This record gives sequence, C-alpha cells and structure tokens, in this order.
Amino acid sequence: MTRTSHKPVVLVSACLMGCCSRYDADVRKICHERLAQWQRKGLVLSFCPETAGGLPVPRPPAEISGGEGGDVLAGDTQVLTREGRDLTENFISGARLTLAAVRHYAIRTAILKDGSPSCGITRIYDGSFKGQPVPGQGVTAALLAVHRVALYSEQGLAEAWRRLRREFRNSDGWAP
Repeated sequence: MTRTSHKPVVLVSACLMGCCSRYDADVRKICHERLAQWQRKGLVLSFCPETAGGLPVPRPPAEISGGEGGDVLAGDTQVLTREGRDLTENFISGARLTLAAVRHYAIRTAILKDGSPSCGITRIYDGSFKGQPVPGQGVTAALLAVHRVALYSEQGLAEAWRRLRREFRNSDGWAP
C-alpha cells in the first residue's frame, strides 16, 4: 500500500528545526539529511512548548529548581528564572499543548532538545544556573513519556528513524 497524503508522524523541538524559539534567540538547527527529507514530506511537526506556553523570544533562562519535569507536573517543584520569577504555569501549559498536538496527529515519536527544562530527555540543569547538568527529564518530556511517546534526543535521529520505519511498515507498508 502506498501512502498518498502525509501527516506529521514525528514531533521535533522547533529549535532543532531552525526556528528562533530558544530562550536566547540563538538558532541551532541540526543539519541532518533524513530530518530534512521528513520535513519536505510534511512528516515533521515542529513545536516549541515554551513559546506555546506563552514565553517570549528572547527570555531569561529558566531551570527546574530542585527536581525534574515529573516533579513539576506533580506540583512538587517549580521552574524559575535566575531572578526567581516562577514560570511553572508557562511550562506546564506548553507541555499540555504539546501533548494535545501529539494526540491530534496520533504521533508516537518525538525528537527533543536534550538539556532543556521543557524538552530534556536524559539531562536537565540543576537549578543553580551554573551550567551543572543532572540526569532527568524536562516538563514536556516527562508528560510525553507518561503518555507513552517514544523520546529521542537530537543525537538519536538514526534510532528514531528505525523506530518510525518499523512502526509504519507494520501498519500500512509505508515508511518515512
């Protein structure tokens, strides 16, 4: 069976797609031919939870204070700027909007920016604003993981591609 119309099958952090959405307005597009092909085919949903949650670009850096994304979702800790401004509701709102988009398109795979307080998959920063990485997930990554979305960092593109090929070959013979 040949797929004739495409819908997004993978969520990708907007900053990884070259969108100016990072807190510092820096553009850090990852250049990868497979990702470019997916984008040309309309298979990528580029999304930034932080801007979706109402935060501007640029914005002060934010870190999770004394925990990780799951703790934020449980109400046990906050996302704060260096100056102490509480951005927790923005991060939770952005995570929920990301989940709504994933559900709308029935997306089961996401490639997210590791280290981000929203999208970090394996690491975030410790809340001290001293550049100290710690193991943990960001707020959006934690919410997507609970809803069984397969999460990959920007270093995991090949693994994500293999997962997508298996998923779609098993469903309708088509593969990205």
